[in-house]
Amino acid sequence: MVRPLILARDADPVRTRALVAAGVHPLLARLWAARGLDQTGPTEWAALIPPNRLTHVDRAGQLLADAIQADRRLLIVADYDCDGATACAVAVRALRAMGAQVDFLVPNRFETGYGLSPAVVELALRHPAGRPDLLVTVDNGIASIEGVAAARAAGIEVIVTDHHLPGPALPDALAIVNPNQAGCGFPSKHLAGVGVIFYVMLALRAALRARGALPPRGGPKLETYADLVALGTVADVVRLDANNRLLVGQGLRRIRQGRMQVGLAALFEVAGRNPARAGTDDLGFALGPRINAAGRMADMSLGIHCLLEDDPARALELAKALDGINRERRARETIMREEALAHLDTHAQARAASVCVWQPGWHPGVIGLVASRLKETYWRPALAFAPDDGDTLRGSGRSIPEVHLRDALDLVSKRLPGAILQFGGHAMAAGLTLRTAAFDDFSRHFDDAVRTLGARESFEPRLDTDGSLEPDYMTAETASLLADQIWGAGFPPPLFQDRFRVLHQRLLKDTHLKLFLERDGQRLDAVWFNHAEPLPDLIEAVYRLDCNTWGGRTSVQLLIEDAREAA
Repeated sequence: MVRPLILARDADPVRTRALVAAGVHPLLARLWAARGLDQTGPTEWAALIPPNRLTHVDRAGQLLADAIQADRRLLIVADYDCDGATACAVAVRALRAMGAQVDFLVPNRFETGYGLSPAVVELALRHPAGRPDLLVTVDNGIASIEGVAAARAAGIEVIVTDHHLPGPALPDALAIVNPNQAGCGFPSKHLAGVGVIFYVMLALRAALRARGALPPRGGPKLETYADLVALGTVADVVRLDANNRLLVGQGLRRIRQGRMQVGLAALFEVAGRNPARAGTDDLGFALGPRINAAGRMADMSLGIHCLLEDDPARALELAKALDGINRERRARETIMREEALAHLDTHAQARAASVCVWQPGWHPGVIGLVASRLKETYWRPALAFAPDDGDTLRGSGRSIPEVHLRDALDLVSKRLPGAILQFGGHAMAAGLTLRTAAFDDFSRHFDDAVRTLGARESFEPRLDTDGSLEPDYMTAETASLLADQIWGAGFPPPLFQDRFRVLHQRLLKDTHLKLFLERDGQRLDAVWFNHAEPLPDLIEAVYRLDCNTWGGRTSVQLLIEDAREAA
């Protein structure tokens, strides 16, 4: 593991004082100011950015209202990740509540690939619920030029709702709702796919109200789907700007109050998490992976059915099935990661500017997770491949801030024509199909592209902290206060940095370091997970606060992220 450069965030004192004056807790004021906030930000629904700021959202609402009133059959085409699953659940639940005939179809990543492809259109034509009159994509579709054309050729119209970056050409759909399309004036460009379809449902309800099909303030209470919006938004790791923080905050509020979808309650149960204390970590690291596992290892429709289920017993059965799939995913990922590390330790490429690795028998649904682990271990762009049909490899990559991964693949495609059969993605993640025989040449060219774009031979990770934590805040109450806040991508949870004396240390299960620390006369429990090396007597530690409940007593515990000998 590459040791990070540790840097402290700078909290603007003017912003901090303004937040304190507005009634914000002094510690939160300092943390928020360090993340660029100078006001408390919107928290209530009235502060949500209005739907009409989204290009084509009103048109999509009118088209859906037409379809409902004409009793046309709708089909949601979803993506096979948690954002796509929650977006599908929001669409199906809301549309049914507004009188629509609607069902869903989710592509199988191993058979038809991503998005609305011509192959998916063929599946839609043979859907068990009947041939659809209108397809609505959620969390995909902005690149589905051929798929939309195939649907229209078959006499089916398409509405695209997506949040991914568009290419130079757009599909010929009836309406395209995407905050990132050219000319869209929506202030938040970071809506997840579930956020986009939530806005479309708001527009549909407004259209039905305007037509008199619903009472002026009637129809389904769409805020009841805020838990699904929160889950998909956090799981997709989109930037938590003010609008997304509002959406996530509203969803967490409902979850903590016990007013969540039955399927979410079941997922909390199988994950062993307490919904009354739910935070973004629970959504991103407990519920999200269990939904994602279905798309990685089996069939995402299982996850969607769990989110749509209203019978508690059946929802629990589905949640247990998802939990079992996730356990299988973890086991497979562990084996693949260990094989990758063993292979790289004996090859010079582990010391290069990038990482490229593949092994026979690897599961294509897990390679993205392996690439992510390799990126973190070596702190360089990483690509992991699994055998695909015939003589090709399917690859997934993760990158670091210094190297735009899609641009690197584009450069390789120009320097090594014919090796890459197809590729796509963005700065931090991408996928590709590669000729197996070209793997070695591709690895060398990819490493050269990384050096070219990164303008260096090696890269150094950084760990941003919030500096020292005042001793009076080293309490379980502070840990609980921080856990109640909305942290995530673009608004990272707080890390603190302080000097401690190590009074005692021992290994737990041969993998975790259990510590007893002392700072300014205060003695504290701490854990460094997945770290087995003993520490010196005096350390400089980067940590976060956590609540540890044992024997009915709750105390503060430090979760160590990095520790090294104090100078």
